[in-house]
Amino acid sequence: MFDYDAEMRFYQPRFRTACGIRPGDRVLDVGCGGGQTTRDAARDAAPGVVLGVDVSERMLDEARRRTSEENVSYLHADASTYEFESYDVGISRFGVMFFAEPAGAFANLRRACRRIVLMVWQPRVDNEWARVIPEALGGAFRDDSPFSLGDRERTRDLLVAAGFAEPTFTDVREPIFYGSQVQAAYDNVLQLREPQNLLDELDPAAAERGRTTLRETLAAQATGDGVLFGSAVWIIEAE
Repeated sequence: MFDYDAEMRFYQPRFRTACGIRPGDRVLDVGCGGGQTTRDAARDAAPGVVLGVDVSERMLDEARRRTSEENVSYLHADASTYEFESYDVGISRFGVMFFAEPAGAFANLRRACRRIVLMVWQPRVDNEWARVIPEALGGAFRDDSPFSLGDRERTRDLLVAAGFAEPTFTDVREPIFYGSQVQAAYDNVLQLREPQNLLDELDPAAAERGRTTLRETLAAQATGDGVLFGSAVWIIEAE
């Protein structure tokens, strides 16, 4: 399984600080995945409670396995439509970009949360990893859903229409981590959906050339801190 927590190692401290969770807060973690953000929130909110919600039962199983904090619970549900109780803070690290109907989803979160803090990708053009890896494989970009909230004005309009006050956008740029060594990074990249889809579209000879070029590209990104690519996110806060 790809280690998203390791990938986000340079971002998570920035996100945790931005969340500003205080002791006693009730926190909703949307798209909690393996639960790192949920566990951090639980430590900051204690004795308050934290609910992590995700549409992937597989990821929730992983989150439950990793969680020892007693003030955490997990829910398999679609956050865009589920009728939540009331929370002081709603947080999400890359968990809100894939809503089928974002206007309705954010209105639902507005009913549940007094304040939200979101981390989302800026546009693909501002994310080196999202340009360089597909180009190395020799395929065309097909799925821009991870960057659906990258347009600041569009996302601002969505949140305001949902009933939030004027949001703030903080431009944060950190490297993302694919592995401590080139082979680990290569194996990790080939577990991701877009590289898999791009390779599936190629004939065997072109796919093999793509894998060779990918390995060379990753080797060029190797540093003393591992294989790193440039990236850019928005941290969005709204009352």
